[in-house]
Amino acid sequence: MAQSANYKRKLLILARFLLERSDEDHPVSRQEMQEELKRWGLAAERKSIYDDMEQLRELGLDVQARRGRGGGWYVGARDFELAELKLLVDAVQSSRFLTRRKSDALIQKLEGLTSIHLARQLQRQVYVDRRVKTMNESIFYNVDKVQGAIAANKVITFRYFEYNAARERVFRRGGDKYRLTPYGLIWDSENYYLAGWDELREEVRHYRVDKMADIVVSAKAGHPREGWTAEGYARRHFGMFAGRPCQLRLRCENRLAGVVIDRFGLEVSLVPDGPDHFTASVDLVVSPPLWGWLFGLGPGVEVRSPSWAVEEFAARLEEVTALYRAGKPPEGEKSGAAEE
Repeated sequence: MAQSANYKRKLLILARFLLERSDEDHPVSRQEMQEELKRWGLAAERKSIYDDMEQLRELGLDVQARRGRGGGWYVGARDFELAELKLLVDAVQSSRFLTRRKSDALIQKLEGLTSIHLARQLQRQVYVDRRVKTMNESIFYNVDKVQGAIAANKVITFRYFEYNAARERVFRRGGDKYRLTPYGLIWDSENYYLAGWDELREEVRHYRVDKMADIVVSAKAGHPREGWTAEGYARRHFGMFAGRPCQLRLRCENRLAGVVIDRFGLEVSLVPDGPDHFTASVDLVVSPPLWGWLFGLGPGVEVRSPSWAVEEFAARLEEVTALYRAGKPPEGEKSGAAEE
């Protein structure tokens, strides 16, 4: 019995040693494996190493052999290829919702999925323009709690905060608990949002997960979803801003068809309106980011209905125009910078 236990232990030690220390460019020799076993208080004859390698192959480890000078054994195929690990490391490193400490911890775990030699290639920094890492370490665990509540259809409670100029947390509703039936997690603009039925507001609302604190999954059953989908909800909210929902009708130049399809999907209906234009009716929430998107398209797009949305967009444009005209010198008068 003791001999059998030692043999199993021996195979585990050799498997781990191969996974950690070997790759195609760095095979480990018989002597290196014997020294590793000796470090664990186990002896191994030359012939037994060959038998052990065969046993590991039968158990599913892709052990390859290289003959000749500098030869030995190494692990060939692994669960993750190096290119796949690099991609995952880049995603973790550049992710905004992970803190720097959590990013470093996850990358270190990813490095353990390849040899120590190839892991050095994973120790790289990815530059993402103006990337700001979250300051909330608990978001990683918040997501896990929320996923469990969604699967079990249970109400959660939490407190919600913003940061002030001193980078201090200021809790909304005076620190009172929010009660929400979580419907789904939405990834938008590099942030996680949780959408669900808010018991106080009695409507579906969404919240940034990294600004949620003290999440507790209750025993109370959740509010019915009634056909709610994350895709539909996210599509209606520009930048996940709240606002007034409506069926917005746009008249666009034909050259903007691709832009409209990219934003609202292939299923959006584009109805010809003369030789150079089309109209599109989209179900969305009117908010400042929507006006910004429309303004960026210039005169190529016009808001047609509803009337209150047309008036609101026109009022926004007038406000911005007035702001810049207020600082413009009277006609015929040169500014100080021009005089210099």
